Amino acid sequence: MDPRDLRNAFGQFATGVTVVTCTNVDGEPHGATVNAFTAVSLDPPLAQVTLARNSKACEFLKDKPFAINVLAADQVDVAWHFAGRSADEAPSWLEGPTAPVLDGTATTISCRAWRTYDGGDHLIVIGEVEQVEIAGRDPLLFHGGAFRHLSPLETGVHWDGSIDNPDRGWFDATAVFTPLAESAVLP
Repeated sequence: MDPRDLRNAFGQFATGVTVVTCTNVDGEPHGATVNAFTAVSLDPPLAQVTLARNSKACEFLKDKPFAINVLAADQVDVAWHFAGRSADEAPSWLEGPTAPVLDGTATTISCRAWRTYDGGDHLIVIGEVEQVEIAGRDPLLFHGGAFRHLSPLETGVHWDGSIDNPDRGWFDATAVFTPLAESAVLP
């Protein structure tokens, strides 16, 4: 398989943009832009990031605390900075509960090292979440090789419940369901 085709296929999945932060061997703040981030578990609280093996952050993260900084929509320059294209102004650091964090993010998830796995040309790092801070800002998105902003669909339907409550969810009281034609029903 052509790796470019696979990269383009993966790029069709819209993601948030994060900067994983930790300290380097000298105890200085370090960060890497990462869009491979996912929630893993609520109990225990676990989050995962996936880093290219050639990333400096891989050597700094081994069994060390780290933070996942979900960038806000206006932080494209921060994403570029930690992707190796330094901006004119260095991002502002704050002391976090487990590792240094970035100022002005949409959300910060502070973690302690939990497990690390082989992921081919990437390293899969799972952290146990110690603390979260949610600023209520819109996130920066990445899709099709470009940064994007969030905009709501004008459907009037939104998630208002949980998977634990079948009376609440994606559909409001005005939702109407049309039965499938008999020919469309699987045997």
